Amino acid sequence: MSPQADLRRALLDTARAMQARGLSRGTAGNLSVRCADGAHAGFLITPSGIDNDAASADDMVEMTLDGRHAGPMLPSSEWRFHRDIYVQRAEAGAILHAHSPFATALACQGKPIPAFHYMIARFGGSDIRCARYATFGTQALSDAALDALQGRSACLLANHGMLVFGRDLPRALALAIEFETLCEQFWRTLQIGPPQILDAAEMQLILEKFATYGQQTR
Repeated sequence: MSPQADLRRALLDTARAMQARGLSRGTAGNLSVRCADGAHAGFLITPSGIDNDAASADDMVEMTLDGRHAGPMLPSSEWRFHRDIYVQRAEAGAILHAHSPFATALACQGKPIPAFHYMIARFGGSDIRCARYATFGTQALSDAALDALQGRSACLLANHGMLVFGRDLPRALALAIEFETLCEQFWRTLQIGPPQILDAAEMQLILEKFATYGQQTR
């Protein structure tokens, strides 16, 4: 298979994995992967309104960074924030948006997630911001998401869900699962009472440690 054919299959497989891991149900949510294969520079994105189990690899939609798409399928209605993240964040290789249960519950509160747990630093800062509300599929929502993602690799979208990016599809999926786990932990903590929040000095130390965490050469 060609490199793009491999990417189409990987995109579909990861989109199905989102459902298997409880991040999305039905046609909710979307996923994309950067495609820089010569003439195909741009990205591939899941199609609009099609259940991943009913989709084929050929249904994945090719898009350019100026917003044009190829083929008979329409791209996800949220293609704008995918395109804008790829344009502004060179480190983004794959982007995942989901209406996962716990992230969505917190997003409907319209508030950031504070440093209740040190793993918040996994996403680049001392908190996870919640982007201001805007109608789905609009440029206003993309602008709000980009603001919330400054210095971060994940955010909540108010009254909507989660948005996460990683260097590739496996990383984006892994981060989304980790993000949803943190959201569940925070939600459960709130049932007990206000959590203890780590202070700025401790979070700065954690961020420095995360800079060299894991297998840096992989």
